[in-house]
Amino acid sequence: MRPQTGWISLLAACGVVLLLGLATPTHAQEARVGKRTGHAAAGKQLYQRYCVGCHGQEGDGNGENAMWVDPKPRDFAAAVFKCRSTPTGTLPTDVDLYNAMTRGFVTTTMPPWRPLTEQNRTDLVAYIKSFSQRWQTGKAGTPLVIPGEPAPTIESILRGRELFQRMECWKCHGPAGHGDGPSAAELTDSKDNPIRPYNFQTGGRFMCGETNQDLYRIFMTGLDGSPMPSFADQLKPAEAWDLVHFLRTLQPLQTPEAALWRTWYSTHSKELKPIGPEGGGQ
Repeated sequence: MRPQTGWISLLAACGVVLLLGLATPTHAQEARVGKRTGHAAAGKQLYQRYCVGCHGQEGDGNGENAMWVDPKPRDFAAAVFKCRSTPTGTLPTDVDLYNAMTRGFVTTTMPPWRPLTEQNRTDLVAYIKSFSQRWQTGKAGTPLVIPGEPAPTIESILRGRELFQRMECWKCHGPAGHGDGPSAAELTDSKDNPIRPYNFQTGGRFMCGETNQDLYRIFMTGLDGSPMPSFADQLKPAEAWDLVHFLRTLQPLQTPEAALWRTWYSTHSKELKPIGPEGGGQ
């Protein structure tokens, strides 16, 4: 009986090890940001302290606090990320994840994690990657190359305004960019959670940055997992810059674009068609 009992105990122990292996992410993942190398084992400790309450033990966005959070925490197990420098449908780079963690997400409960050291954040990136097999079988996409920005002019702003109308951006973002377009109330993300369009009146930050280059990147990569698509196949680089310059006029900021627009608009406002259905939209 003793040999048989020993084999049963050994098999049971192996089963426990196997189950644990299936229930927890692999910790062999690494991340590289600049000259730093991040390690998932170190990132796990930081994750348990700072992230698990919202993103959950399995990284699926179902932490204890998730029911109170709107919009919902990111599901790392799905490996679908809004803020990337890579084409739509591809994995972000380690630097993309690092920047998102450092920057935080405006109008959400995700704060900037600048108080953590650069090494801490790089370790966290490595651990986040361990939640999805996509990182084991694939690699990040090739980052978008952003061309040089032309100087903003009233002509580029007007062309951008025409694009905003023609591409029906107003249907979600609203004619004045307040996030109150006719389709806004019906929008959902890839997990069927309600999602609000960006309101340009909230300030200088976008979901994925704050510079003109950041805004250009959003157009061309899209925000995966959200209704905001990539326009890489629809916008030429010059057109994307035109749209950037127009959208800057919708923010409550003292930007070069806003200054140009205010001066021109004060004497030419009657020349403009309204944005929306009255301007020819459907």
